[in-house]
Amino acid sequence: SCRVHFASLRRHTFCLVFQAPIKATCEDLSCKTGFPEDVHSAVVSRSVHGGQPLLNVRFQSCDGNKKIHFGSSEPEDFRVGEDGVVYAERSFQLSAEPTEFVVSAQDKETHQEWQMRVKLTPEPTFTGALEKVKKEKIEEIIFPWQQYKHSSPLKRQKRDWVIPPINLPENSKGPFPQELVRIRSDRDKSLSLRYSVTGPGADQPPTGIFIINPISGQLSVTKPLDREQIASFHLRAHAVDVNGNQVENPIDIVINVIDMNDNRPEFLHQVWNGTVPEGSKPGTYVMTVTAIDADDPNTQNGMLRYRILSQAPSSPSPNMFTINNETGDIITVAAGLDREKVQQYTLIIQATDMEGNPTYGLSNTATAVIAVTDVNDNPPEFTAMTFYGEVPENRVDVIVANLTVTDKDQPHTPAWNALYRMTGGDPTGRFTILTDPNSNDGLVTVVKPIDFETNRMFVLTVAAENQVPLAKGIQHPPQSTATVSITVIDVNESPYFVPNPKLVRQEEGLMAGSMLTTFTAQDPDRYMQQTSLRYSKLSDPANWLKIDPVNGQITTTAVLDRESIYVQNNMYNATFLASDNGIPPMSGTGTLQIYLLDINDNAPQVHPKEATTCETLQPNAINITAVDPDIDPNAGPFAFELPDTPASIKRNWTIVRISGDHAQLSLRIRFLEAGIYDVPIVITDSGNPHASSTSLLKVKVCQCDLNGDCTDVDRIVGAGLGTGAIIAILLCIIILLILVLMFVVWMKRRDKERQAKQLLIDPEDDVRDNILKYDEEGGGEEDQDYDLSQLQQPDTVEPDAIKPVGIRRLDERPIHAEPQYPVRSAAPHPGDIGDFINEGLKAADNDPTAPPYDSLLVFDYEGSGSTAGSLSSLNSSSSGGEQDYDYLNDWGPRFKKLADMYGGGDD
Repeated sequence: SCRVHFASLRRHTFCLVFQAPIKATCEDLSCKTGFPEDVHSAVVSRSVHGGQPLLNVRFQSCDGNKKIHFGSSEPEDFRVGEDGVVYAERSFQLSAEPTEFVVSAQDKETHQEWQMRVKLTPEPTFTGALEKVKKEKIEEIIFPWQQYKHSSPLKRQKRDWVIPPINLPENSKGPFPQELVRIRSDRDKSLSLRYSVTGPGADQPPTGIFIINPISGQLSVTKPLDREQIASFHLRAHAVDVNGNQVENPIDIVINVIDMNDNRPEFLHQVWNGTVPEGSKPGTYVMTVTAIDADDPNTQNGMLRYRILSQAPSSPSPNMFTINNETGDIITVAAGLDREKVQQYTLIIQATDMEGNPTYGLSNTATAVIAVTDVNDNPPEFTAMTFYGEVPENRVDVIVANLTVTDKDQPHTPAWNALYRMTGGDPTGRFTILTDPNSNDGLVTVVKPIDFETNRMFVLTVAAENQVPLAKGIQHPPQSTATVSITVIDVNESPYFVPNPKLVRQEEGLMAGSMLTTFTAQDPDRYMQQTSLRYSKLSDPANWLKIDPVNGQITTTAVLDRESIYVQNNMYNATFLASDNGIPPMSGTGTLQIYLLDINDNAPQVHPKEATTCETLQPNAINITAVDPDIDPNAGPFAFELPDTPASIKRNWTIVRISGDHAQLSLRIRFLEAGIYDVPIVITDSGNPHASSTSLLKVKVCQCDLNGDCTDVDRIVGAGLGTGAIIAILLCIIILLILVLMFVVWMKRRDKERQAKQLLIDPEDDVRDNILKYDEEGGGEEDQDYDLSQLQQPDTVEPDAIKPVGIRRLDERPIHAEPQYPVRSAAPHPGDIGDFINEGLKAADNDPTAPPYDSLLVFDYEGSGSTAGSLSSLNSSSSGGEQDYDYLNDWGPRFKKLADMYGGGDD
């Protein structure tokens, strides 16, 4: 027979099936669909929280394909998930008596129903009893028994049983280690066994979560589990003897971590931004907010519900929006969205798990900012019914009026931007209306000139509308209209010639003083008091014409010549000016075009003027061309001939016409001496009457080689110098003369500068400012051999009167604008040095521009006495305390030291 053991660990139920060593097996039992028991008992904590998993009911399905829906007889207190886990629907305290309710299972296809009664018993409050219950409720997992038939070569092994998963809640508070299940083998009665578990959570990372007692086989968990990190653990239990030999086949143990509601919902964004058009109807989709929950989404712990907590502002209704509590879609529920009144709404959105249960669910909030977008629900409106402007005549691209409108829609959007158009008053299209992108004003602009004499005022009808049409259902006209009154201001306009330009056909050769034509202008100003126009000539390149200032009659001042350089393609252009006396004066120009008809007034000429030929008969042909400034029929074909005189021309030369414009000149005789010959040629054109001329062709006859090239060019050239050579020689002579003249001027200037730089006295003889260094001391003046002749001839020194103007010593006073003093004359030969010194002293005292030592003072001899008095201005019989020496500061840098010594005050 088969033995079936049921045990309960807290709120988990296990079914263990053991095979006894008898012939019959469980495979022989028939399969039964339904609950494995009629009554299921479970021990739970006395305090039950909403959303807390209580136990797991087991339903057996033989074919495994049935879709079962679980229900509870107490849906307000208990709920059964699709996986058979029973959850508390609310928080409550269990009474001391067992709490009973019925769990039903219904086949979704056949609607067949099964029921099982569940009895919940609260945990005892005393520790001893709790330990006793725990020990009694620890489940045993026995390794499957293996049967061997030693007498038969065939060996049959019983298949391994499938151990149901162990459900363990996360975040358990312990105490740890917490016993889960005991693993045992029937052979432990005869052998000493050792138990172990392997897999992630045991001996693989994360290690140490599950441990097993190797002797008793007790499997325990060492710390709280977190389903959000690891939702299930797959372990394998082993049983070996003391030698390490495997006694039983390993069994698989699956531990599922039961989710607890330990995570709050989290919004993907803390602030959500959305938009909704103003005027939207109720039910318009706005946006979707999304939150996530780390808990199991298949349980109530991860099932979220959304709701709106608040709306700001609350106008026009406090409930303008609603949210789908499952999807998070926000839609409008009320009409009246108006951007011009409320531009933005702020909603506080709450997401709650436990299917939105406000008591047991965890919540979180986010902000939804909904901007009300603009639609064209307000047309532009003119601020006035009539606008006024004025414009001077003949002005274009001028803004004459600003049209202002108001629009309540959002600025700088298509619903706000205004478009202006004219609906009347401008049949010729002289105005246009542009839109100012910043102010949205309409700028009435003149695009075609307006003539005051034709139109003095315009009355325009304009309309304004938006770039996009008005939204549907708006009870406003789509456009606004206004009137624009524009006054044209009369201004002085320029006269204009009629026609302009004026073409006149005239034969060339018209003599000076002849009347050519009359070229007059008109003044468009009919309403201004002005005198008649005055005419003048503005441009006449050849100065052939003049115009009468009153009547505009044009006459010639020179002969009209078609061949002039100022005539292009037979056309001569002259410009004339017509002026009025308005305010301000205006003028207009007109162009007179004279088409000159050709007459035969130019005789043809030979080209080129010079040629070269050989002195022998062959080869000696010269090609010449006739050139006539006239045009057909007064030009070619031309007739070429040689004059009768002198007779040597026809004797030595002959000419033959080869085309209408070309001829060949060649020698008639066999040999002509080398040299330069002037050959006259008579050329006659085809005009009526004919015009002819005799042109001289300078022919150089030379000796030629076999190729016809001259070989004695030097002898021919020696006959005379060309004009270019003579001009070059003259230019060289002129340049040479200029260089010589510049050199002479430079030398004279250099001599003057040298003379100006010299001092009045040779520096070697000027001993006034020299420092004499005496290297050795002698016996006095008797040992010094000085030339005293200079002291006897003071007049040999140049007087001050001959000092060059502007040449002064560096130590002299600077000369400023001072009164002119009479120049002192040179002292006569005194014959005695004392008289000379006295004269010099008097001269120095009377000269305000001279320093104290301006005269030549040479003290070569010092005797025991002197006929002259002391010259030192510093000599004083007193101590100098009463003397004022401040004037020393005015004597220049050489007296600075003395000024500091004597002019510094009492100290």
